[in-house]
Amino acid sequence: MRVRYFRVAALLALAVVVSMAAPAAAQQAATKLRDPDVIYVPTPQEVVDAMLAMANVTSKDVVYDLGSGDGRIPITAAQKYGARGIGIDINPERIKEANENLAKAKVGDKVKFLNQDLFETDISQATVVTLYLLPSLNLKLMPTLKKLKPGTRIVSHSFDMGSEWPPEKTQDVNGRTIYYWTIK
Repeated sequence: MRVRYFRVAALLALAVVVSMAAPAAAQQAATKLRDPDVIYVPTPQEVVDAMLAMANVTSKDVVYDLGSGDGRIPITAAQKYGARGIGIDINPERIKEANENLAKAKVGDKVKFLNQDLFETDISQATVVTLYLLPSLNLKLMPTLKKLKPGTRIVSHSFDMGSEWPPEKTQDVNGRTIYYWTIK
């Protein structure tokens, strides 16, 4: 009787472990993402600072960084301005690195990183969007960006939106150009 009880208990424990692991495995399979569109090149901190200043970020803002890499833009927005930040990156290694940086920065109550495809992510809550993407990707994002709420600010490092959407402002930061637009 005692042996049978232990066998039943062991089988129940195994069933619980398997049932708990199944959703996690299914979630991992469901979130398999495509290869990144660009290689990761970090934005220098002086450019990050200039981008956030150009966008006039405040504590009322929600800063979305599309292709957030190591997370320095949303983290800086939270640290310097008290803004909330959302970093979107398709590469799980970048998300891991960003979360490690977030833990060190101690602004986890204001910032989160999502392992998602920036072309499929809902960014409608953004009041500021930052980019460091290739021109072709900026152009592909343009229809999504133009649907954002009036007053939303867009700042791009190094690449503009082409002649169809000229920037309102540009700034040189030690040989690196940043571009600025406001949604009308």
